[in-house]
Amino acid sequence: MVANAHNRWVFGEAPLAQVVDLAQELRELTSAVLALEHAPDEIRVLTDQIRTARERLAPMLPVDPTPRIGDAPRPEQRVYLDHSRDVGDYNPCFPQYRLECADDRAEGTVTFPLCSEGPPGIVHGGVLSLFFDCALQQLNCDLGLAGKTTNLAVRYRRPTPLLTPLRVVAERTLDGDRIRSHAELFLDDELLCAAEMAAVAGNREALPAVSPRRPS
Repeated sequence: MVANAHNRWVFGEAPLAQVVDLAQELRELTSAVLALEHAPDEIRVLTDQIRTARERLAPMLPVDPTPRIGDAPRPEQRVYLDHSRDVGDYNPCFPQYRLECADDRAEGTVTFPLCSEGPPGIVHGGVLSLFFDCALQQLNCDLGLAGKTTNLAVRYRRPTPLLTPLRVVAERTLDGDRIRSHAELFLDDELLCAAEMAAVAGNREALPAVSPRRPS
């Protein structure tokens, strides 16, 4: 089940491959250090290395942190990355999942790492809301029609476990310019939580222009 890639709603530049690799390592590293009983000296060394890397990168960053979109982009602004799908692949603050979309439906999988913990051994409810928001937005974007979210409601049925492969299914319906989406998260056949999203369909032709990456 794969959506037509030519019809996908895309708004922004693709992330750098190196950033995708880094995001995965940062997510795994955060989960690892959260499980430590004590702080070994490696933590101090690692923190110093990260601080040094951040300081070295600082002069390379754009002066203006606003995204470079619209009719009057300025070179000192930053590049805007596409947030329509797979945001967790390049941003470790977002959930990472896999989703295939076609025919107004989606199926996929997600495993929440330790850094998504809320109650002991359980995924934080806010992380679940963020996950559903991303997954349902991807469903709409992959099927070629998306827009501004007007409502997102999550119903928690059972505690959602960490470090456990879970299954997500989703569907959407269209009613004029209204998009209604529904998703459910399962452990085997047990429903853990569900989400309902409402959105107003947008017009791709009305989106502001997104400036491409500048040559290096």
